Amino acid sequence: MTMFQQLRARCIKGLMALAVAAGVLTGAPAALADPIWDRWKAADAAVKRGNPGQAVPHWQFLVQHYTSAGDWQNAALFCGRLNQYFDGIKDYENAIKYYELENEYWLKAGKDWGAVDLQRAEQIRTIVDVYMFTADQAMLQRQAAPPDGKLAKLEPEYGMYIGMYSEQDPAMGNNFTKSASLYGKNHAIYLAYSPYGHPFPKQYAVRAKQAGAALQIGWEPGEGLDAVQDDAHLREWARAAKASGIPIFLRYASEMNGNWVKWHGDPQKYIEKFRLVHRVMAEEAPNVAMVWSPGDVPAYSMDAYYPGDDYVDWVGVSMYTEPYENGDPAQGSMQATSPIERLDYLYKTYSARKPLMISETAVSHYAHIPNESFTAYGLLNLHRLYEIMPVKYPRLKAITYFNVDLKDRESRNNYSLAANPSMKSLYTNMIARPYYLTKVEQGAKPADGIGHVPLSMGTSNTFASQTKITPWVKIPDIYIGKINYFINGELIESQTNPPFGFVLEAGEVPEGSTLTLDVYNRAGDKVASKSYPLSSQVSVIMDGQRQHYEQPPVIRNGSTLAPLRAIFESMGAEVTWDAATQTATGRKGDTTVSVSIGKRTAMKNGEPVALDVPAQLINGFTLAPVRFIGEAFDGNLKWHAASRTVQIATSGRSTVGSAALPPAQHSTAADPSAPTEERGFLMQQLDEALNDAQEPDSPESGGLIEWKTVYAITHRSFQAVASFIFSLVSNAA
Repeated sequence: MTMFQQLRARCIKGLMALAVAAGVLTGAPAALADPIWDRWKAADAAVKRGNPGQAVPHWQFLVQHYTSAGDWQNAALFCGRLNQYFDGIKDYENAIKYYELENEYWLKAGKDWGAVDLQRAEQIRTIVDVYMFTADQAMLQRQAAPPDGKLAKLEPEYGMYIGMYSEQDPAMGNNFTKSASLYGKNHAIYLAYSPYGHPFPKQYAVRAKQAGAALQIGWEPGEGLDAVQDDAHLREWARAAKASGIPIFLRYASEMNGNWVKWHGDPQKYIEKFRLVHRVMAEEAPNVAMVWSPGDVPAYSMDAYYPGDDYVDWVGVSMYTEPYENGDPAQGSMQATSPIERLDYLYKTYSARKPLMISETAVSHYAHIPNESFTAYGLLNLHRLYEIMPVKYPRLKAITYFNVDLKDRESRNNYSLAANPSMKSLYTNMIARPYYLTKVEQGAKPADGIGHVPLSMGTSNTFASQTKITPWVKIPDIYIGKINYFINGELIESQTNPPFGFVLEAGEVPEGSTLTLDVYNRAGDKVASKSYPLSSQVSVIMDGQRQHYEQPPVIRNGSTLAPLRAIFESMGAEVTWDAATQTATGRKGDTTVSVSIGKRTAMKNGEPVALDVPAQLINGFTLAPVRFIGEAFDGNLKWHAASRTVQIATSGRSTVGSAALPPAQHSTAADPSAPTEERGFLMQQLDEALNDAQEPDSPESGGLIEWKTVYAITHRSFQAVASFIFSLVSNAA
C-alpha cells in the first residue's frame, strides 16, 4: 500500500468513526435491529476476520442505500471502503469506478475532498492510445481551432511554441541567442519574472528581440492587489512594453488559486485588478497578450478567479512533475501521476474558449532530499510532456520549460536539462520537428505542414506514403518494460525506452490491416493490449509535386487505379463525360484518349489500347489503370514500392529517383527522434527491383511487395531479439 493509500485509509477510518460518534449514519441505531445497521456490522466483522472481500456486498448495498436517500456523505464514505479494497487487490477497474463515485458524492455533499480520489483513479488507469502523422491541413487546423474559428491574439493555427526559463542555466543564462547551439533550435518564448512596482524588464526584452523571440513575463504583485492601480506607473510600464517591439505574453498574478501567493483569497478583487490591467494593456500595448494562469492544484478553486473571456487572451497553467510530493518522500510518492491527466480539467473547461499554454513546467530527474536519481522517471514524463500532450490536447499551443536545479530551495528537485545528458538529448530530439514553433506570430504553423491525429477504433485510419506512429501508454506499474507493435499479427517493432514510436512505410501496411500494441511491465508481464484498424493508400507525385485527390488511387485485383479527370486536368488536358455511354474523354493538343466504364480497351487517337483491368466508377469518380493515365499524353511513370507512390513526369520531363522524393504526406524525415533502420544489401536489391523494373499496376508487383514485407518484418524481428539480448547482457554486467 502506498503512503497515499495509507494516509487516505486512516482518514476514511477516522471519518467513519466520527460518523458513528455523531450519529450521522442514517437509520443506524445501535440498540435496535435494523437492516442497515446489520449490514454495517456484518461488513466490519468480515474486515476484523481478515476477509474484507466478504464485506464488499455489504458496502455496495450501503452505497446504494445512501445514494437513494440522497445522503451523499455516507455514500462517499462507503465508496471509500470499496475503492481501497479493490485497489489493494489490484482490481483497478472497480477501484477506478468507486474512486470516481466517491469524488462525485463528495461534490454533491458540497465538499472537494474527492480530489485525491480522482488523482488515484488516474494513477491506476491503463491507457493505450495511438496517434499518427498526417499532412491533412484541414484536419489539423480543425482540431486545433476554437469552435468559432477565430484565433486569439498571437495564436498559431496549429503547432506549439516552445519556451524556456534559462536564467539559471549556467551554459545559457539570459543569452537567448545561445539556444540553437545548446538545444539544437531557437525557442519562441523566453520567461522572465518581474515584481509589480518595478520598471518594465527592458534588458530581457532586448535580449529576446536579439534572438527573434517573444517574452513571457511573470508579473507578480508581491505587495498585494491593492497596489495595482490605473496610475502613472502602470501606464509607463505598458508603454515600455509596446516600445519593446516584441510579442509579450503577460502572465499577471499567476497561481492565484493557491494560498502561497499574496494575491490569493479574494476572487472578486482579483478579477477587478486583472480586468484593469487588461484594459490598460489594450489601450497602451497591443503587442501584449494577457495570460490567466492558475496552478494545476487546487483545481476546484481556480474557476472563481477567472476574469471572463473578454479579458483573457490565453489560459495558462503552472505544473511540475516530480517523484515525491514537494520533493519529500515523507509526503508521499507521486511517481504514478503523469503530467497529462493534470491538464485534463483545465483543458475541458477552457480550451473551447481560449488557446492554452503551460506557462511554467518541468520534470524532475533527481530528488535532492533523499538523494535519489530518477532518470527513467524523468525521461518517461518528459516524453509525455512534449510528445503526447500536444497531440492529445491540440489546443495546447505553448510550453515553457523551467530549466532550473532547485537543489536548496522549494521543491528540492533538479529540473535542469543540462544536468542530465539523457534528458537534454531527449528534449533536443523532440523539439527538432517543425511542429515545435520557434517564432511567435499570428496564425503560425509548422513549415512541413505535418501534425498528429488520433487513431480511431471505428475508422480505417488511412495514411499515404509514410507515417510515424506515436503511442500514449500508461499502466498502474508506472514504468513500461516493453511495447511490441504488430501489423496483422507480425512483430514489426519492439521498444523498451522512450521516446516510444516508430516510422511505418505505406508498403508495409496493406489495406485493411490491423495495428496491435502489446504492453509489458518491467517484470515481463503483459498488462495491456489494444488493436486499431490501419491502412495505407497509393500516392501520386507529378513533376515533383505531391498530388492530393478527393478520391485517392486504389488497388483492385493487383492493379493500381487512379482518378482520371484529376490527373488529366493536372496534365493540362480538357476532360468531358458522356453519361449515356459512361465514357470519359481527355483532349490535349493533337491527342485524344477515351475510357469507358467496365471496358478493358481504351482508345487513343482512334487506336485501341488494352487495359490490365477495366475502368471503374468508385464513389462517383472514374478510375482507370494508372499507367494508362500517366502515359496517355506521353508521360513517364516510376513506382516507389516502399511508399506506394506513383511518380509521373509529364511530356518533356523525367521522373526522379526514389532518393529524391519530396517529403511524404506523413514524412518523418525531419524528426531526429524517429527510429532509423539500416536495411542492408538484400533490401536495397528489393527496392531497386520494385522501383526500376516494377510496373505499378502489374500482377507481378504483389510478389515483390510480399517478399519485401516479409524481409522487413524478419529484419525488424531480429533487431528486436538482438536488442533484448543486449539489454540482458548489459543488465547482467
